[in-house]
Amino acid sequence: MESNIDNGEADVTRSLARIETRHLRAGLWGLAIFVVLGLVLEGLHAIKAPFYLDAGQETTRLLLRLSHAHGTLVSLVNVVYALVVRARPAAASPVGSACLSASLVLLPAGFLLGGLFAHGGDPGLGVLLVPPGALALAAGIAVTARRV
Repeated sequence: MESNIDNGEADVTRSLARIETRHLRAGLWGLAIFVVLGLVLEGLHAIKAPFYLDAGQETTRLLLRLSHAHGTLVSLVNVVYALVVRARPAAASPVGSACLSASLVLLPAGFLLGGLFAHGGDPGLGVLLVPPGALALAAGIAVTARRV
């Protein structure tokens, strides 16, 4: 009986470690990617790239900047989630974890795709990923806050 309890505790510890590692890794890789995106956008601005700076490209420019900003923010949220799971194991939740992981992909990808495929003042269809990404982010934070 006692060995079953020990095995159960070990399984929980391994599961928590996997969640913590997954979010720490995803958050840090996300930061790396979105910092590079920010550098690319600054480079496009520096060389006065027409597809980025010309009049009529405001929508593209705005959406690409939103992708960079939201990607960076959601990456930091994932890093913080990993630290919260380490400090308060009860905060870990498969639903919260999945929501935060989904938001790291959907939210910045929606802005990025919307900007890359913008037509005039209208964003591309990729922007349709933004609302589910935002809902996933809100749900992941709410689930975690409730469990803390």
